[in-house]
Amino acid sequence: MSANVKRKTCNESTSLGAKIFLGAVGLYLLIPFLVTFVYSLFVEWTDILPSGFTLRNYIELFGNATFWASIGRTLVLCFASVIITIVLLLLAMYAVVAINRRLGNVMQFICMIPYALQGVILSIGIISLYTGTGTILSNRMVMLFGAYAILVLPYIYQGIRNALNAIDAEMLIQAAEMLGCGRFRAYVQVVLPNIVSGILVSSLLAESIIFGDFVLANNIAGTNYQNIQVFLQANMDTSSGLSSAIVVIIFLVVGAVTALVLKLQSGARKSEKE
Repeated sequence: MSANVKRKTCNESTSLGAKIFLGAVGLYLLIPFLVTFVYSLFVEWTDILPSGFTLRNYIELFGNATFWASIGRTLVLCFASVIITIVLLLLAMYAVVAINRRLGNVMQFICMIPYALQGVILSIGIISLYTGTGTILSNRMVMLFGAYAILVLPYIYQGIRNALNAIDAEMLIQAAEMLGCGRFRAYVQVVLPNIVSGILVSSLLAESIIFGDFVLANNIAGTNYQNIQVFLQANMDTSSGLSSAIVVIIFLVVGAVTALVLKLQSGARKSEKE
């Protein structure tokens, strides 16, 4: 009895210590955001404490149609590029898990290549290759969406690959075939519903990467398709307070998208359990 009480007390103290540690780490990570938020609410901060409380920066920002347009463009870039990459990878992974397992090494090598490509190298390479070809690929918007699809390829691939390995997709397809189901149908109706959570998590990571990118959007499209990072760069020399407000809004938008994806993931897990 005494041993059980000691074990319970030890577990409670460990849990409390873990919560305090996680809280401290979370607070430390939020310090830059909190400082930026405070700075955006004041006219200047040249002393220990800021002075001149104002909401002017947010009022000006929310009344700026260009700002909202840049947010919308960034979200379009995120969703379109991620969806394109997911569809192509899911089709390619079907060949790996249902046709030839050896293709997995080749696909892994190809999908890891973008890790070594910096934004400047990737954008210049795409522009040099497709500009002046006279095809649809020479369109700057097509280049931009394609560049982001390449940029997020390794992250989405790793998420889908880990999810497929976790459920042993090859075995599920073989079991479905024994029950008279075709391979592709088994892949779509049996395998894909079981990796929805992995797809959502990798999509979340990819969305954060696209939302924070400046180099590709600036080099390929520039002000012709001004995303939120290009808009931020254009306003950094105008007002530091306004720039801080833009950073705060970016953080909140990414947080909202993250919360939405996590909610969808939670709902998917509950439906799988049921």
